[in-house]
Amino acid sequence: QVRLVESGGGSVPAGESLKVACAASGYTASVNCWGWFRQAPGTQRERIAVINPKYDYTWYVDSVKGRVTISQDNAKNTVYLQMNSLKPEDTAMYYCAATSLYDRCPEVPYRYNYWGQGTRVTVSA
Repeated sequence: QVRLVESGGGSVPAGESLKVACAASGYTASVNCWGWFRQAPGTQRERIAVINPKYDYTWYVDSVKGRVTISQDNAKNTVYLQMNSLKPEDTAMYYCAATSLYDRCPEVPYRYNYWGQGTRVTVSA
C-alpha cells in the first residue's frame, strides 16, 4: 500500500506561482509512475503531468506545457508540481496519483491505484 498526501494549494492572483507537494509513504518502491491530475467543478479529472523515473520520462498536457514542472525528491519521498504563470482556468482540485499496476504512465485515472485527497488551487483574475 502507498499513501499520498498533498499540500501546498491555495488562492493566488493570475500570473503568480504555486508549488504543490505530494508526500508518499508505504511501499513506494512498487510505484512506477507518479502523476498529477486536476478536476474543476463539472469536468472530468484531467491528467496534467506525470513522471516515470525508470524511463527518465515526463509528460505534460498541452495546456500547462512550459508553465508547469513535475519533479521528484527521492530522499523525501515527495513529488512536486511547480506551477508558474497561473491562469484562472488552472483553478481546480489537484490530485496526486501513483500506479504500481503498469510499467509506463497510463493516461486514464482508473489505471492509477493510489490517490491523495486533493489540494485546492484557486487562481483569481
